[in-house]
Amino acid sequence: MTEIPIRCSAVSVVLLRKADIGNEVLLLRRNHTLIGEWCQIAGSIENGEKAWEAALREVREETGLICKRLYSADICEQFYEADRDAIAMLPVFVGFVDSHATVVINHEHSEFRWVSFAAALEMVPFAGQRHVLKHVETEFVRREPVRHLLIDRASPAS
Repeated sequence: MTEIPIRCSAVSVVLLRKADIGNEVLLLRRNHTLIGEWCQIAGSIENGEKAWEAALREVREETGLICKRLYSADICEQFYEADRDAIAMLPVFVGFVDSHATVVINHEHSEFRWVSFAAALEMVPFAGQRHVLKHVETEFVRREPVRHLLIDRASPAS
């Protein structure tokens, strides 16, 4: 019997800001992998890095933004990678940024958009992304996030 390996070497971040119409989600149009698709922030965990540290770094590298608050989303994004014959499992984080912060995308993306959850659900290509977005809207927008999921950068275990 052959088993399919489960790889957990990357993170996913749903970035939110408050707007007049409610909370908006940042989506980025991919330039390299998944060319042309709209996605949330994602990236690899570097050696010696904690997953939440990778989330903050990826936000900064891909958008130039700094999270005011970062939460564990209490969910993982998962999908099958045929080229690796493996299941990828990414811990999801939710970051909140200032409403008027300026987005500066890096070379990995061709454009960005702040959109409503309804629009984001129409734009992302994968069912797993839609599942994550629905979870984030329910647990971080429609209700107050559970304080135990807040990542205290000085003491993430608290």
